[in-house]
Amino acid sequence: MTRSTAVADVSPTAVLERPTDAADIAADWFRRFEDALRSRDIAAASALFATRSFWRDLVAFTWNITTVEDPAGVADLLTNTLDRVDPAGFEIEDRPEEVDGVVTAWFTFGTAIGRGRGLVRLVRADDEPDQWRAWTFLTTLYELAGYEEPRGERRPRGAQHGADRNRVTWAERRAQEAAELGVATQPYVLIIGGGQGGIALGARLRQLGVPALVIDKHARPGDQWRGRYKSLALHDPVWYDHLPYLKFPDNWPVFAPKDKIADWLESYTKVMEVPYWSHTVATSASFDADAGEWTVHVERDGTPLVLRPKQVVFATGMSGKPNVPIYQGQEIFRGDQHHSSQHPGPDAYRGKRVVVIGSNNSAFDICGALWEVGADVTMVQRSSTHIVKSDSLMDIGLGDLYSERALAAGVTTEKADLIFASLPYRIMHEFQIPLYQRMAERDRDFYDRLEQAGFWLDWGDDGSGLFMKYLRRGSGYYIDVGAAELVADGEVALRHGAVDHLTEDAVVLDDGTKLPADLVVYATGYGSMNGWVADLVSPEVADKVGKVWGLGSETTKDPGPWEGEQRNMWKPTQQEALWFHGGNLHQSRHYSLYLALQLKARYEGMPTPVYRLADVHHTR
Repeated sequence: MTRSTAVADVSPTAVLERPTDAADIAADWFRRFEDALRSRDIAAASALFATRSFWRDLVAFTWNITTVEDPAGVADLLTNTLDRVDPAGFEIEDRPEEVDGVVTAWFTFGTAIGRGRGLVRLVRADDEPDQWRAWTFLTTLYELAGYEEPRGERRPRGAQHGADRNRVTWAERRAQEAAELGVATQPYVLIIGGGQGGIALGARLRQLGVPALVIDKHARPGDQWRGRYKSLALHDPVWYDHLPYLKFPDNWPVFAPKDKIADWLESYTKVMEVPYWSHTVATSASFDADAGEWTVHVERDGTPLVLRPKQVVFATGMSGKPNVPIYQGQEIFRGDQHHSSQHPGPDAYRGKRVVVIGSNNSAFDICGALWEVGADVTMVQRSSTHIVKSDSLMDIGLGDLYSERALAAGVTTEKADLIFASLPYRIMHEFQIPLYQRMAERDRDFYDRLEQAGFWLDWGDDGSGLFMKYLRRGSGYYIDVGAAELVADGEVALRHGAVDHLTEDAVVLDDGTKLPADLVVYATGYGSMNGWVADLVSPEVADKVGKVWGLGSETTKDPGPWEGEQRNMWKPTQQEALWFHGGNLHQSRHYSLYLALQLKARYEGMPTPVYRLADVHHTR
């Protein structure tokens, strides 16, 4: 992994050769670091970090997901956590490597309450080139001491050998549990939303012995995918998309169709014994701070019930609530109109005139599917869009971490997750920019054709491409699986501008352009997840929690100030006992661990003092 001298704070002329290898360098650094921690010498410990450096902690030290910067940030973190955490036993895993002046080392460690693992990148010090300092430092908690998951040698025995007239079978235990949950016994955690995020978290909590319940309005797990337009498939490759514990088999397609994913989620829910209520809608919720308990009113199969969990997790999808625009004339339009999230598929619109408002992932997918059945399709582009071809993204963007190539090099999914997590958001764009420059060069002819067709392209505000757009705003991009070629070739018509109004049979743009339509699809994106909180709990609690998602990068649709982590995701919020979980399959898999450990600790009554609970800068 390379590192620019600008980021490194290292002058090329100042770098001196040191007669030790990477393993010696890493061992010496950890010896100094652990000595400083053991003696509670915070100044000495923070001095082992480079002038420009980053420590990202996932729960292990902070009971939070947070990043501190530079030696001063390290000193503040340790001042507030060191005595309580009491870290020790740092041991290097694998053999450290030095590439382009950066020594990378995997390590494990222990704390007063659990066990962790991490990744450090060391660079030569500015003022002492024969000394090495931490540039990036990742620490993660992966298990709580005394509450380890029943895996490997700790797996449950299952069968009860011998004769027992009072034997209760596994099926009988499961049936009794299902009958009592929510009636005789209350879930400690209520997860609202039974898509991939809710199911993954439900599986984690099940393994940790935390009583939890996942509720969802659909009839079956996976219906969130089944109900979407028929051409939908994952845009991310299979190696990136595994769920916890149970990976896709090695003959699983690289890009799974939506119904195959739906069936997998349903099977996974059953196999992993996730307590799951379908046909269940939460109608209101309130928190009693004195009792430390939520009151959540739900309707299950139309029957009203009251649940009283201690913790509530919104797993309703990082995209939040659909943004459905309001235009004059919508009430007189005689055709069909709906948000992209409600699009049923193309079959009913063969030969029809369709106007799709938007130019991101859903817009392109829907345009492509409609074109395939012979619809006359027009895309209305309101602002520029970043597009990357799927093959190029797989090869250049993800290939070193999530691919057969990566697996052959020893980079498992778990290792890839930690490598990715070890790059602080503050500098992640610097790693992304050269990758997207390579993609732009590789697919230059494709981009030239799109621009010649009039399509407005961008590469992000700073050229860092798709993933940074995803992290910053969750919109503004398309992973091209073919539909962009239709725009480049003129098979899907392209218009620009804002919608002014609708007539009985057309969409009229602000420049007066009239687009005849039998169907209007609003591929206009989604709002923040705290919109669900406003509906279910109250607008006041939604504002108390603040906006969900984004980094504060001061780029388009991601206003500052800089916050350094995803707002409100997978960590404590300003509303006690209220959490958010979601993201893509990769994030649902990886971050569900840290959220589950935070909930488990609270369930067991462990002290969980949160370092740097995030402030709220934006309420919408």
